[in-house]
Amino acid sequence: MKHGIFTVVLMSLLLMACNQNEEQMNDNMNLTKEWDKVFPLSEKVNHRKVIFKTQYGLTLAADLYEPKEAKGKLAAIAVSGPFGAIKEQSSGLYAIRMAERGFVTLAFDPSYTGESSGEPRRTASPDINTEDFLAAVDYLSSLENVDAEKIGIIGICGWGGIALNAAAADPRIKATVASTMYDMTRVAGNGYFDSEDTEESRHVARESLAKQRLADPKAMAGGVVDPLPDDAPQFVKDYYDYYKTPRGYHARSGNSNDGWRTIGTQAYANTRFLYYINEIRSAVLVMHGEKAHSRYFGEAAYKYMLEGKAEGYNFIGKPNPVPENKQLLIVPGASHCDLYDGGKGNVIPFDKLDSFFKENLK
Repeated sequence: MKHGIFTVVLMSLLLMACNQNEEQMNDNMNLTKEWDKVFPLSEKVNHRKVIFKTQYGLTLAADLYEPKEAKGKLAAIAVSGPFGAIKEQSSGLYAIRMAERGFVTLAFDPSYTGESSGEPRRTASPDINTEDFLAAVDYLSSLENVDAEKIGIIGICGWGGIALNAAAADPRIKATVASTMYDMTRVAGNGYFDSEDTEESRHVARESLAKQRLADPKAMAGGVVDPLPDDAPQFVKDYYDYYKTPRGYHARSGNSNDGWRTIGTQAYANTRFLYYINEIRSAVLVMHGEKAHSRYFGEAAYKYMLEGKAEGYNFIGKPNPVPENKQLLIVPGASHCDLYDGGKGNVIPFDKLDSFFKENLK
């Protein structure tokens, strides 16, 4: 009996020490303590700032959302995206809405982004960004109130493609949602709508990036254009309407300000994320807006995931061994950015996401 009491006391002291250590590290990273999201805090969830390490030694900052009324070990979901955005924007909204539905959720800033560590700021890497998701799964697996066998992920926009890459790499991920996804490796190498999918075009781009490395490797590009030209394409206007207005603007967001490093996605152009997604055995939901300019990314990824071949993919693989748990959902009338926060009609089908995760994380 005394041994049991001693064990309980020791575990309590260790837990207190861990919490104090995490709080101290949070302070060292100067994490924002006030609520500064572009969406309100829900009365149905508890929220706290947390940090966790990646296998590359970087420290990621995140928001952990837990349903107030839930008990026992719960299913959990890690969320990130869009590319160039932060957890105070779209990913946090997805996380808080799923927490309201009974999941433990984690919205994190990727490496080199937002409140997470890494220098130089706002740069990207195919392997480091994939590791960000895997490290988030590690963190969720360590929580006492999470069932480590019931973890899913949500990737939004550019992080939709990264989520599929993570799911192909790690079978601990039991369910994946790619929402309004970009394949960042495809657009980096081929241009929009594959309009620059030639050796000549890629060579010109490679020469330009090589010169940029010597001229000013920390130069920034890619923020939403401001002021907005009258003749801007509709999808650029949609980006402006989200990132540059109170709807989604945030001071730490690269997309809301000066973007990311010009050479920050250089490695993406020479990579193809989705080579093995036709071997994902776990459940996947690819969700896109009917009117999204990016819809072709999601539809092609879904087709390749099932059949091992698709337009825009120069490689051919075998059909998926478990096609029955893969879904494609086209949201009627929705644009690309409508799936960031619901747009004017609250079009994000959170009830569908709820049923998808509950079915596949049980």
